[in-house]
Amino acid sequence: MTDAVEISLVEVCKNIELRFEIFFIEIGADENHVHFLIQSVPMLSIKSIAQTVKSITAKELFRLHPEVKHQLWGGQFWSSGYYVNTVGQYANEEVIQKYISSQGNEKVNYKKFHRNQLRLFE
Repeated sequence: MTDAVEISLVEVCKNIELRFEIFFIEIGADENHVHFLIQSVPMLSIKSIAQTVKSITAKELFRLHPEVKHQLWGGQFWSSGYYVNTVGQYANEEVIQKYISSQGNEKVNYKKFHRNQLRLFE
């Protein structure tokens, strides 16, 4: 992922934060994966969060960087699946963050390009 695409991804995610109660605590990537640490409200299902993030980011990144679609196998930005873990009794933010940063090929380092703090909801 180029620096320009990374910057655009962060900007698209910031716009998602303004429209939905979905907050990006961390955004990072390795060679061929993007990882998000997201905080949201309990009223939003995990499925709806994933659908919202995947559809808006793909549509906007293809609009802003049409060359990306041609570089992808099958022209798809996201795969159909996703991994989810929640902060609670058995996992905290640190545990999930460590999991995210340890993903990917051992020869390729995880690159964090956006970081926020967890929020308290009123």
